[in-house]
Amino acid sequence: QLQPVESGGGLVQPGGSLNVSCTASGFTWDYYSTGWFRQAPGKEREALLCLSSSGYSTYYADSVKGRFIVSRDNAKRTVVLQMNDLKPEDTGVYYCSRGHRSCDLEDFRHWGQGTHVTVSS
Repeated sequence: QLQPVESGGGLVQPGGSLNVSCTASGFTWDYYSTGWFRQAPGKEREALLCLSSSGYSTYYADSVKGRFIVSRDNAKRTVVLQMNDLKPEDTGVYYCSRGHRSCDLEDFRHWGQGTHVTVSS
């Protein structure tokens, strides 16, 4: 199995923080980039940000710059998306995906099952 597995979604109040994780299954993140995507209710999936295999972050969505951070724990084979100052418009299903070494969007073809995040008071 080469699909990543997301975990850590849930309900959080506006202005709060939440971490979601993406765990490698059958591979390690040392050799692959990790892309984070979001699908809001009634909308298409959008690309948020990426962590390359060498550890560089690329932001695709301006709406999350300065609020979302991605990091990797090689020992745990996990990539963590740290989300701060959450807004109701951040609500959606969050997906991680395995790419190649860089953050080319066309390379993300191996998807997790997604985890739900709801930002509401």
